[in-house]
Formats: sequence, structure tokens, C-alpha cells
Amino acid sequence: MNKIEFVMYIEGLSSDKKALERTIEELVKSIRGEKDFEVESMKRDEIIETGEEPLRYSSLIEIRGKGSLEGIFKGVVRYSPAVMEILSPPKMEISAQRLANVLADVSLMMQSLMNQFGPLAAYPDLKNRPVARIGYSRDEVEDMILNDRYILSRLVVEVAGASRGVIEEDLPKALELEGCAINKYTTKLEERNGKYFGLVAFELLSDFETLVQLVAKYAPVGLEIVEPEEIDITAGELQNALTDLSGFVQVLVTRPVQEFLTKKKQTKELSDFHLK
Repeated sequence: MNKIEFVMYIEGLSSDKKALERTIEELVKSIRGEKDFEVESMKRDEIIETGEEPLRYSSLIEIRGKGSLEGIFKGVVRYSPAVMEILSPPKMEISAQRLANVLADVSLMMQSLMNQFGPLAAYPDLKNRPVARIGYSRDEVEDMILNDRYILSRLVVEVAGASRGVIEEDLPKALELEGCAINKYTTKLEERNGKYFGLVAFELLSDFETLVQLVAKYAPVGLEIVEPEEIDITAGELQNALTDLSGFVQVLVTRPVQEFLTKKKQTKELSDFHLK
């Protein structure tokens, strides 16, 4: 496969100009020594003061490069760019096994981040949502693969829930809400101290972008691409999937900062409150 050409924009934000300068310098050094993709050019903007509190200082790094699908996915998780553009090729083909390997790497990286910053998947109240459909005929499966360009995959995820019903009923609803068609769904759960823990295995059909989102959100411990044997991906689809992945990483790694800023704001509101 030819190398994928891209442009990546990494944004740095801080309330402290010197701290941001150090961070940008470290990023530039890391990018220059990058092994997962080839850097063709790099442009670093000056730090500007935006005037927006509390992260009032901003800087942008533009990276033009090329690399393998594996390398670019790793780069996106590592740097979580604000913008990711795929320049070429306009379309690519990848084997089911290779895509499974790429997504397995993504899952491992997301597992590591979730161990540090907490889980990612969150949904609105699903209580009043209709029961999810589980099971499709072979003709329906083939139609989705051939006409909708869906991918048939199998994922195994670790779960924990307050009740068996939350896992056995609400999780399928959540998957359906993501845009998946669930073909098979099975659980292996045990109760400990009033909560349920275990594994859920599901076979589902989805487009490429949705599959990447699911892997990023659920970090499956098992993953298999069943059909088709060769998967075609457009530059737009890859760009969207990488942008979504980067957004998920940003949510996780900035969580401590957001919590700190929220507490700081609440403290200020309390200090501004006076009884008369």
C-alpha cells in the first residue's frame, strides 16, 4: 500500500505562556524524532494571547507528512490533533486482518488512557428507548455488506453494571443508537457485592467510521473482522474516523484540566457570593 499523505494541526492551550512554550518545545522535539510516520515539513506558529480565560495562550503546530495506516492511527492517539486532513490517496483497500490489527492497537492505546482518566462511553437515559433488534437473515447481512458497505465484526468488551438488565438490555440499545445493526449478542456475567461484572460479546454490522468509534469508546479485549475480506476506505471516511478518534483522546487527556477549571469556577462563584 502506498503511503498516506496527511496534514495534522496540533493546538496547544495554556493559562501560562512559559508553560506552553515548554510544552510546544517538547512536542516539536518528539515530532522530529517520530518513528511511526515520516515528517516532511513542520511549521510552528508563535504563541498568541487569545484573551479567552482561563486558557488565554494558544499556539499551533502544522505537520505535513506521510505514513502507513498503522503509523497514522498511532500518531493521532499520541498527539490528538485539533484538525486532521488526508490528502492522498483518495481511496484505499485494506485486508480484514490488517484492519483488525490496526483497531486492536487502537484498543490497547485507549485502554491505557482509560486506566488513567476513566471510561469514555456515555449515553442518555435509554429506559424509554425500544428494545434493540438482535439478529438478521443472511440475505440482510449480505445486502448491508454489498450495498451499504458495512463491515461485519465481532467485539468482546469488559463490562460492569448496577444490574443485569442494564447490561443485557441497555447496552444493545446504546449500540443501536451508535448506528449498528446487532446480529448476535451474548453475556457472561457474575454478581459481586450487588453489581454485575463480566464480558459481553457481540457481532454487529456498521460502517468503517462507526466501527472506529466503537473501538475507541469500548476498547474491546477481543476483536475480529469477519466480512468482507477486503475493505475499501475513502480519504474522507479515514479523515472522519481519525478526527473522531482524536476527539475522544482529547476528552480523556483534558479531563483533569476540565475538572480543575470547574472546581476553580465553583470556588470563585462561592467567593463572590455574600449574604446580606
